[in-house]
Amino acid sequence: MRVDVHAHYFPAAYLDLLKSYGSRRTDIARIPCAGDADGDIDARLRMMDAAGVDLQILSATPQMPYLEDAGNAVAAARFVNDRYAELVAAHPARFAALAAAPLPHTGEAVEETVRALDDLGFVGAAVSTTVLGRTLGDPAFEAYWAALDERSAPVFVHAAGRDLDSPQIADHGLTWIVGAPFEDAVGVLHLLRAGVTARYPNIKFVVPHLGGGLSFLLQRIDDNFLHYHEAFPDVPSTLLRRMWFDTVGAHAPALRETVESFGADRVLLGSDFPYFQGDLYTRAVRYVGEAGLPAEQVHAVLDGNVHDVFDLS
Repeated sequence: MRVDVHAHYFPAAYLDLLKSYGSRRTDIARIPCAGDADGDIDARLRMMDAAGVDLQILSATPQMPYLEDAGNAVAAARFVNDRYAELVAAHPARFAALAAAPLPHTGEAVEETVRALDDLGFVGAAVSTTVLGRTLGDPAFEAYWAALDERSAPVFVHAAGRDLDSPQIADHGLTWIVGAPFEDAVGVLHLLRAGVTARYPNIKFVVPHLGGGLSFLLQRIDDNFLHYHEAFPDVPSTLLRRMWFDTVGAHAPALRETVESFGADRVLLGSDFPYFQGDLYTRAVRYVGEAGLPAEQVHAVLDGNVHDVFDLS
């Protein structure tokens, strides 16, 4: 079964709810085939068929229910998770879902995530790289990670679209061109430095966009750790090789470097649908087989490794 682990779904009513609670970042998600408008799901399924994708694993990132008001955050999280559950129930062979949690309200986040995993049948959780300015290594989130570790849950870590708090990104139209992959890399390094991945080894972390440049920086990160004794609980490359990375990027040299750096068994097919659709969606799958990898590695990336991370039975 060919599974796309990086696809988004933005029901219009959910975006409206976020906007009513003060979000100013929903417009980027209001694009064709992103949600539940008439014909959206049928068009999505046709593109999946054309690309040879059997199933998409859906997340609401970066349109997450991260709100200062706990009541609003819980309402938004429950709303979007219920909408995802409805879509999966309507198309169980084509979609699976990742839970959205009402962080930074950790107790409520645990309760809603447990509901999504245990009652709604979600296959994992999704988080953005920052939560209202807090890193994923914030000690306040320990109970959340513990609940996910207890269930050996996959966790998809996606850029928050917050420009790394840099006007050099935000003010120059670079939020999603370079801001997003840099957020992926920095967000993961916060997880590693805070010891989250070491304390909760049962969580299966999935990082998009070929790791956001972490493979390119791997030796530099290790060298700085060894020379300066940075706060990582282990050699960073050792910690990173316990994660998984998706293929979003469609750049064959970068894919080969990611495979060489982390191992072919640590790379999963991803597309970033609906931001890449039509011919670009087909290319997101096709390029893996055209990147010059050995046939057995192509098979692992496209069809095998996902079953080491997600329970799709």
